[in-house]
Amino acid sequence: MSAELVSILVLVVVFVIATTRSINMGALAFAAAFGVGTLVADMETDDIFKGFPGSLFVVLVGVTFLFAIARANGTTDWLVHRAIRLVGGRIALMPWVMFAITGVLTAIGAVSPAAVAIVAPIAMGFAAKYRINPLLMGVMVVHGAQAGGFSPISIYGTIVNEIVAKEGLPGGEVVLFLASLVVNLLIAAVVFVALGGMKLARRAVDTPALVRTGSGAGDDADDVEEERVTLTAPRIATLVGLVALVIAALGFDLDVGLAAITVAVLLSVVWPETSKQAITQITWPTVLLICGILTYVAVLQTMGTIKWAGDSVAGVGAPLLAALLICYIGAVVSAFASSVGIMGALIPLAVPFLLQGEVSSVGLIAALAVSATVVDVSPFSTNGALVLAGAQDVDRDTFFKQLMVYGGIMAAAAPPLVWLALVVPGTW
Repeated sequence: MSAELVSILVLVVVFVIATTRSINMGALAFAAAFGVGTLVADMETDDIFKGFPGSLFVVLVGVTFLFAIARANGTTDWLVHRAIRLVGGRIALMPWVMFAITGVLTAIGAVSPAAVAIVAPIAMGFAAKYRINPLLMGVMVVHGAQAGGFSPISIYGTIVNEIVAKEGLPGGEVVLFLASLVVNLLIAAVVFVALGGMKLARRAVDTPALVRTGSGAGDDADDVEEERVTLTAPRIATLVGLVALVIAALGFDLDVGLAAITVAVLLSVVWPETSKQAITQITWPTVLLICGILTYVAVLQTMGTIKWAGDSVAGVGAPLLAALLICYIGAVVSAFASSVGIMGALIPLAVPFLLQGEVSSVGLIAALAVSATVVDVSPFSTNGALVLAGAQDVDRDTFFKQLMVYGGIMAAAAPPLVWLALVVPGTW
């Protein structure tokens, strides 16, 4: 049995044990990375540690720490209150507002994880306060980010278009952007209906945030309303910090994790009591889970398992079938690794039969891009991990499984659908 096949089977075993024995999957993955890396791939320990996602670790810790402070001092309550006022109390619009915000951020140049890191904690806090299905809200945020993620001036769009130009393939910037926008918009619409979004339109807002005082509510209600909408010094400082985070991440392309943890530390210095309460709310089990899985995936990449799978597909004689299989590999692997990195690896593999002209290069690249990004709701991807980390008042194990199932559905359903829509017509 080849080393590559052994590494894939070990990954399957990790999933089975974690699911049946309720063991943190990240811890199992670290053990698997050590075992497979040293015994099968003959890797040194330092090589295994190189796969640890340090940047994502800091993002998860920094963002959850900062927004835990925001929750503790009431800033998120104030933001949620303002948001529901802006839409006139129509809760059903809020998932779409979050979809649009993240879409605009990525379309104008924000990296998808940066946009999700900024929007997801607020969106998930809103979902908890107004009893919106957290899966619905999380999915809307991530699909919103991907809807705008391939505009001609976006990071993802620029990278993919540069890869296409480097490989000497025909470009299709507009097709790439519209394909991602339309597919993610359609998915969001289906999910909105399937996960109870329509019911939100019929539900009355009865939370304290929207109680109108002075109409028999009494002094206690007045005090609650006043406290909820008042901008205190800690809240003003936190809002300034959040704006600084947005400017640092989007305007100066600084690391969102380091920027978030810096803002959190500055707030902690001034208000240490709030910091002590917030530090315990960092989602350490989630951090362990995500970092462990990604470390093992890095071992797979180092030992050539991903390239082995891609080469096997590229050798398939039927171009249309090969195109479908490449889309599937992009979707499955991207659920655990960098979407852009996977596209950067798979597009060159497809060059030989794309140059034959039997398959539309514009259609296949658009299909691959969509396949590799619609799965980013997976809890093992950066975006899905941020949604999981930002969820409030949920059973994290249950929510993790929901995100994993949803990511699996996307990985199974999206490739053939975009293949039929974007690749097959190019062969007629």
